[in-house]
Amino acid sequence: MNTNDILQICYRTLNVSEETMVDIFKLGSFDVNPNTLSGYLKPKDDKAFLDCGYEALGSFLDGLIIYKRGPSDNKSTSDEAIRLNNNLILKKLRIAYELKEVDLYAIFDAVDIDITKGELSSLFRKEGHKNYRTCPDSILQLFLEGLEICERGLDA
Repeated sequence: MNTNDILQICYRTLNVSEETMVDIFKLGSFDVNPNTLSGYLKPKDDKAFLDCGYEALGSFLDGLIIYKRGPSDNKSTSDEAIRLNNNLILKKLRIAYELKEVDLYAIFDAVDIDITKGELSSLFRKEGHKNYRTCPDSILQLFLEGLEICERGLDA
């Protein structure tokens, strides 16, 4: 999945104005103007399409956590950039929406995916852990679709 697809699904799931999306980016310490955001949300074949990129998406997800949960007292002391991957996107969404294991099962169930406890926990393990599993694009896409269904009360 590309970063724009992920951002677009998050936008639909949140069901907020573009102005609120700009504010969420700002919470994640990424300054984006309404025109740029509009370009991020355009279809790829549109002339006004702009590539969101991992830095912008990561900042948006960090801002989403603050938007949904409030600021954290536990500030990271490391200024080192963390490479965004599908597993980290899942983790950030899980944190933002305060999803418990039962919620994750409901999200996957909404898109007709049976996932075992072991498979699920392997997606949230630290990279390098013996049971860590890289999250494929297909699982991330289904998770995002299921999250949208569950959050917006849409029919599967």
